[in-house]
Amino acid sequence: MVTNPSPSVPVYERIKAMAATFRLRPGERVNEVELARQLGVSRTPVREALNRIAAEGFLVATPNRGYSARPLDAKQILDLYEYRATVELGLVRLVCARATDEQLRELADFTEQNRDTPDTDEQALHALERDEAFHERLARLAGNDEFLRSVRSINERIRFARWLDLKSRRFATRNDHPAIVQALQARDLAQVEALMRAHIDHHLDHVIELIRAGYAEIYMGNALADFAETRLAATAAANTEPV
Repeated sequence: MVTNPSPSVPVYERIKAMAATFRLRPGERVNEVELARQLGVSRTPVREALNRIAAEGFLVATPNRGYSARPLDAKQILDLYEYRATVELGLVRLVCARATDEQLRELADFTEQNRDTPDTDEQALHALERDEAFHERLARLAGNDEFLRSVRSINERIRFARWLDLKSRRFATRNDHPAIVQALQARDLAQVEALMRAHIDHHLDHVIELIRAGYAEIYMGNALADFAETRLAATAAANTEPV
């Protein structure tokens, strides 16, 4: 049976984008009344959304004190990258065994269309989207819905760190995706695993620098948050256009 979506869904998406991109600054207490006023809704859908977002790890819930924005710290980022490595190494084993040659050719075509090195903030934002899309495509080829859910969750939670990484090192950004796909096409599992681990570990060398850059970005102009809000507005407008 098809049911109408909860009225808190659009509110949830907007608040989650604010939390994921640190529009809500680290440690900042969430004022439900002010947030409801900004979003033009009552407190009920805001409270529902905050509870859901906290359960997903984007906010911190404290008994009798409400919600606050998650911290931006090295331990959390390291934990997420470690989790990502474990998930994606298992994922590529399934892809190597299950993906058809045609599916891998389509993945190779996708990577070839996205080899440009970003040299502006806007291009870095689009490069981030393409990187996330690549990893989600891999997850689909594994034929396991739980992997896809995990990859999407990880992408959301490390999006800010990945954005900072791409932005700060955009002139030296390396694109490992074509090599990973070539190894998959050769069904060379050992090479696939080595390339995937190197691809993920490559971003861990600069975590402390990323944290420093993150605070500068948050307090001096948050381009990722602006980008996320623009995308949400565009999606909402497209969904309300008459057919």
